[in-house]
Amino acid sequence: MFADEDQIFDVVVNAEEQHSIWPVGRDLPDGWTGTGFQGRKADCLAHIDAVWTDITPLSARRSAVA
Repeated sequence: MFADEDQIFDVVVNAEEQHSIWPVGRDLPDGWTGTGFQGRKADCLAHIDAVWTDITPLSARRSAVA
């Protein structure tokens, strides 16, 4: 499923602002929501590279500021 380069995926994000891909039409795992971006695997991964510039989890970023 994830190896199929022609599969259409949703870009998803969790509460820690971590991004991933998930096959369109499958129920999202608990804690993940769609971002509205959809496409082939390579397009989704390129989108994630462009928008997820700080891979530090949100909780770690917040505790670093505190």
